[in-house]
Amino acid sequence: MLFCADPLTLSRVDQHFAAQARAVRDAGGTVALIDHDALLAGDAAGAVRRVPRDLGPVWYRGWMVPTGRYGELCAALAARGVAMRVGVADYRAAHELPGWYAAFDGLTPRTVWTPWAPGRAPDVGTVAELVAPLGGGPAVVKDYVKSRKHEWAQACHVPELADPTAVARVVARMVELQGDDLAGGIVVRRFERFAGAEARVWWLDGAPVLTTAHPDTPAETVEPDLAGVAAAVARLGRRFVTTDLVRRDDGAWRVVEAGDAQVSDLPAGVDPARLLDRLR
Repeated sequence: MLFCADPLTLSRVDQHFAAQARAVRDAGGTVALIDHDALLAGDAAGAVRRVPRDLGPVWYRGWMVPTGRYGELCAALAARGVAMRVGVADYRAAHELPGWYAAFDGLTPRTVWTPWAPGRAPDVGTVAELVAPLGGGPAVVKDYVKSRKHEWAQACHVPELADPTAVARVVARMVELQGDDLAGGIVVRRFERFAGAEARVWWLDGAPVLTTAHPDTPAETVEPDLAGVAAAVARLGRRFVTTDLVRRDDGAWRVVEAGDAQVSDLPAGVDPARLLDRLR
């Protein structure tokens, strides 16, 4: 299994993933390290130079990687005789909203999106055309992977989609704050009112192997109804994914996000062996 190295001491595991690496070693598995900073800087060959050659198939558990850089990581590892168990196409499909949205249509808030380059502010006309299929009402803005929920009023929440000038202002602020880290493009989702805590469900080859709290609320655990979600995960057809679920205020379970589980965080207090032993 590949983990991110400590950026100050590249010979040891990043402290955030240390317990997971111990669980792998305790189970007789092999741990190898990548330099996440080097990877993000475009030096994929340098990022994997500590990975033993001909290691064989590997999983990754680490910080998020932009899809383009993930492809470079796969290529650099392949040159060393190492194969990522999740290829770049599967990673993109689970990691970026346009890749997973269709599989969960009807179980997740209605959404529109458009590719967008970092650093370019959208005009009102472009934004109005994008959000027109959503009609009126409130919405949230994000990129293909992340939101600016901590700047809720400025760069995330749209009180009324029928006011294109206000929508464009929120979208432009999100794009500005994301900077070069803007992932893929602009996403606008209908706002739904939720009640209670989120659950994170981990799926391996279409089967739910672990349900945890969401990392933002590690002390609040709930057991979601997975009946409809299991069929959606099967439609998505990717090896190792997560779904974050929460009850809407009418009681329906909704998928807030899906993601590639290699870069999904475990909440504090969860024994990592409960997940990693399933991968083994």
